[in-house]
Amino acid sequence: MRIVSLCPSLTELVADLGRGDDLVGRTKFCVHPPALAERVPSVGGTKNPRIERIVALRPDLVLLNEEENRREDAEALRAAGVPLHVSFPRDAAETADMVRDVARLLERPADGERIAAEIERRVERVRRAALGCPPVRWAYLIWRDPYMTVNADTFVHAMLALPGGVNVFADEPTRYPAITAERLAAADPDLVLLSSEPFPFRAKHADELAERSGVPRDRIRLVDGELLSWHGSRTPAGVDYAERVVRGGTAEGNAEGNGE
Repeated sequence: MRIVSLCPSLTELVADLGRGDDLVGRTKFCVHPPALAERVPSVGGTKNPRIERIVALRPDLVLLNEEENRREDAEALRAAGVPLHVSFPRDAAETADMVRDVARLLERPADGERIAAEIERRVERVRRAALGCPPVRWAYLIWRDPYMTVNADTFVHAMLALPGGVNVFADEPTRYPAITAERLAAADPDLVLLSSEPFPFRAKHADELAERSGVPRDRIRLVDGELLSWHGSRTPAGVDYAERVVRGGTAEGNAEGNGE
């Protein structure tokens, strides 16, 4: 089987399903696992893949994500007769379903079931542990200048809701709304989470935000955006990580590798 993946989390999933040797194309953002990224040639970015190059690779399957990839690229590949699988899981439960579906297509149902069942087991554990716990109000920033956050219709929202987190910008009409430092302060979240991606927030940006907004610096934490937003084989660890972020632990320590 010849596989092209146009989404980093799906590329990682292919490898973890034991089909990494069948990957013949990936995006430049598909960097996990590193050894696979070194071997498999890039076919462009998630938003600007080289359609002719993908077609020339004669893939048996191209994996896409509805949010990461553009509809016009999917339509161009489909028009060229390339078999596609397009997914868009909104939460951990839908991720488990997606993993099973992709594993079936890749003829690795047992490996897919192992990952999917682990997602479901950890989700149930975290939900049970959150029962009776007080809600923790949070804001999650993905970009700087302008600051951008997430609403309820996002995977990050769903992950942080599992341990009882409450998104102070859940009701925003757009999925990734721009906000000001003043709006953030007025929302008065218990936690302000600065993601490592797509903007690589660092400790200096947390200091800056505290100064701009007046939000106490000890409420502002750096978090691992891959663990909270990548859906696939990383999701089991992401569920546990979301619990540590919301309920306390070493969340900031895991993301401080971004440096100063």
